[in-house]
Amino acid sequence: MTIYDLKPQFQNLLRPIVRLLAKSGVTPNQVTVATCLFSVLIGLLVLTSGHAKAFFVLPVFFFIRMAFNAIDGMLAKEHNMQSKLGAVLNEMTDVVSDGFLYYAFTALPFISQPLLHFVIFFAAVSELTGLAAVLNGKPRVYAGPSGKSDRAFIFGFLGILVGLNLTTPGVYNSILGIVAALLLLTIANRTKKAI
Repeated sequence: MTIYDLKPQFQNLLRPIVRLLAKSGVTPNQVTVATCLFSVLIGLLVLTSGHAKAFFVLPVFFFIRMAFNAIDGMLAKEHNMQSKLGAVLNEMTDVVSDGFLYYAFTALPFISQPLLHFVIFFAAVSELTGLAAVLNGKPRVYAGPSGKSDRAFIFGFLGILVGLNLTTPGVYNSILGIVAALLLLTIANRTKKAI
């Protein structure tokens, strides 16, 4: 069970917006690239801001990004705009976006840098593992327990804690340690489903 399982209900809420965008001539690739560019920008702005309150932006942006990730997929599938380039962009930009948004936390001296880098690296590996299922003729695997949406929720929560000026290293490093363990379990689950 992951937050990803709530996707159908989330999509139903977004469907009117998707129809409007499709009528306006917006393509899924435009949404995908724009979302990635905003993710990179937000990550860099939070990283270099020097203000704890800047981290309050992250939970809001993670939610917005989740919406746009759903919108580009719905535009592609429900409005016949799927493309080979879109498939590549969808996977590539997700990893880039996650990396920049998570990397913003490296500005914080009370977070274990090796542990954070471990999470960033294996988050990317988990997405590649899910994608590798396609090489075996199977559908893309989204199995958890630490999928993209779950990590967005956790890093958004961490952003709130930073914004509230909580600087206790044990809190952050414990949470990141749990995320790291769940990522390894996620990779194992996705590998199993991929073969």
